[in-house]
Amino acid sequence: QYSFQENGWGASIAERLVRKCDVVNRGLSGYNTRWAKLILPRLISKSTGAESTVAVTIFFGANDSALKDLNPKQHVPLEEYAANLKSMIEYLKSVDVTEDRIILITPPPLQESAWEKKCLAKGDKLNRRNATTGKYAQACVQVARDCGTDVLDLWTLMQKNQDFSSYLSDGLHLSTEGNSFLAAQLWSRLEKKLSALPSLLPYWCDVDHENPEASLL
Repeated sequence: QYSFQENGWGASIAERLVRKCDVVNRGLSGYNTRWAKLILPRLISKSTGAESTVAVTIFFGANDSALKDLNPKQHVPLEEYAANLKSMIEYLKSVDVTEDRIILITPPPLQESAWEKKCLAKGDKLNRRNATTGKYAQACVQVARDCGTDVLDLWTLMQKNQDFSSYLSDGLHLSTEGNSFLAAQLWSRLEKKLSALPSLLPYWCDVDHENPEASLL
């Protein structure tokens, strides 16, 4: 949901695709795969032009991996999380979005000390663990392998830089730097899929100003 905020990764991808295609944000803050699986048919269907969709990203796990005892509302068991991802992929394939146009994104790593401060400020205990989030990231990667989709393993990539705290604004959500990192990594995968897309309408300097109909109709 926040990806279209200023400096958000979604906004960055949309900017790169101006006059190529529309980037539609269907992110929902706080949601998990259990809920997303239910509403996906309302978001993408044959009637909404699924066959003309050139790419779909599925980005879940940060909420699913919340600790059951401390955050039962958002928590989804690991096996169900993987099954839900597979279910969403199968649904997309049923409306003619083929697996080569689907990109799974793992949850980012959790910076526990920063997130614990946010939790304590609300009177709560630390309700997530980075090691647990890592298991969900691994499951996401495995689903991609099993289903033949692309995958962006954000959890692993961000931790190649040992101090990954700069990628997160509060230990959980992406910072400006984290959004930029995700946009760059995602674009490296999208660019191949979208490089052949033509520009929408000619550039102004190529329009025949004496007979614009010839250029624009």
